[in-house]
Amino acid sequence: MALRVPKAELTAELSESMIEQFGTVPEPLQATGHHPDVAQAGSEMGARVAAWNVADESLKTFAHMAVAAQVGCSWCLDINYFLAQNQNLDLTKASQVPRWREAEVFTSLERDVLEYAEAMTDTPPTVTDELSARLLERLGPAALVELTAAIAFANFSTRNNTALGVKSQGFSDACEIPLAARPAESDAAVTA
Repeated sequence: MALRVPKAELTAELSESMIEQFGTVPEPLQATGHHPDVAQAGSEMGARVAAWNVADESLKTFAHMAVAAQVGCSWCLDINYFLAQNQNLDLTKASQVPRWREAEVFTSLERDVLEYAEAMTDTPPTVTDELSARLLERLGPAALVELTAAIAFANFSTRNNTALGVKSQGFSDACEIPLAARPAESDAAVTA
């Protein structure tokens, strides 16, 4: 898949700032840069979501990766795996998010969070009262609200990137452990 819009002309200052932070200009910014208000709003919301600190960072990162794997956003999987390394999260777990049902590295809470992320991503959402109650009991109301909003933002960004043709830029290549591939649909249907 190729970017479905031409790369936007960004200011030299913005491009330099992105290269300083990431080593390259992120494709989502190159795609949304045609509409500066959209690009700015997406960036600001992403920064706000990243600043929230009630819910555990690894749970939010793994949830975002679960959404990305389900939607098919290779860019979000790529950057979140890279960020997991930079945040000193468990890379063995992060690498297994795309195949979390088969992986034996996750706690029961992490499995519930990953299930919740996928259930929120389903169309229509398939979140159950039982799953919500388990998460509420273990996380508390504030962390559950934060996690829910972070997953909603992950859906916004993954679907936006996927529709615009944004793909992985190789950020995760620097990680020690390779990122696992999501099981084929037929494999997932058998285990579901």
